[in-house]
Amino acid sequence: MRLVCAIAAAVIGLGAGDAIAQAPSDAPRIVYLESAARPASAAAFLRGLSDLGYVENRNIVIERRSAAGQTERLPGLAAELVRLQPRVIVASSPSAALAAKNATATIPIVMAFTNDPVALGLVASLARPGGNVTGLSNQATGLMGKRLELLAEIVPGLSRVSVVWQPAIESNQANLRELQAAAVVLRFTLDPFEVTQPEDFDAAFKAAATRGGGVAVLDGALVSQHRGIVVAAAARHKVPTIYFELEFAEAGGLISYGPNIPDMHRRAAVYVDKILKGANPADLPVEQPTKFELVINLKTAKALSITIPPALLSQADEVIE
Repeated sequence: MRLVCAIAAAVIGLGAGDAIAQAPSDAPRIVYLESAARPASAAAFLRGLSDLGYVENRNIVIERRSAAGQTERLPGLAAELVRLQPRVIVASSPSAALAAKNATATIPIVMAFTNDPVALGLVASLARPGGNVTGLSNQATGLMGKRLELLAEIVPGLSRVSVVWQPAIESNQANLRELQAAAVVLRFTLDPFEVTQPEDFDAAFKAAATRGGGVAVLDGALVSQHRGIVVAAAARHKVPTIYFELEFAEAGGLISYGPNIPDMHRRAAVYVDKILKGANPADLPVEQPTKFELVINLKTAKALSITIPPALLSQADEVIE
């Protein structure tokens, strides 16, 4: 267990405007498409490339496009990137991967982070993707149920959980169904609250507070882009909340549980390297996480008058004080 007093994420940009002019004409070009700003993930991807010997503007060209939380922009951005004729497209989210796949059936696409790529139609199977898409999936049986169980451990007598989610995110439909199934087993009442714009977060947490219990926040471009607004709304309405991404707990959220998304982006660089060296994405198995990280913010717990059980603290990968 690591005790972390303060964490600052460095923001590292991908792709300078004059990258093409500076790099050699034969340098491979890759493009990076994200649905929302994930600075730590972008930085981890660059570190992964660096570890493999790639230096931007020297032996590789990188172009980046972000939908800034507006997933409806992704198809246009993907089409723009395809016109650049890159060697590889790196998709930083499920929505970005779908937009890229819809834009091209020939350019290799590396998923840095997605839920169930088979159900989403991105690959034929995890072992044999079969098309131009491969990469990493955070798919894991029981992950949603585990989040509900963790929330129950820190909220005595928990029987009701509100869910803040984006219905426009394709993978969230399956995530919500999994949460609903887990809630039946745990005998919880589940109250879904849809969000489609930043202003919806405060209303969702306010409504959740009137019902009591806790909140589970599902992955989504809008959620990731406006992480600070989400965490602030949970704090303002004093609702114990569990998140899918460790950056939320680091930003002041109570607890997060899931795969290390920045590390998945670092691993995506390995797929890029293999493809640049001639590997066929159809033959590269999709990698699944083997470890899930639990991050607990004790400052937030204290503000909510919540006592974290010692047994749970001992299991945490990171405790923020």
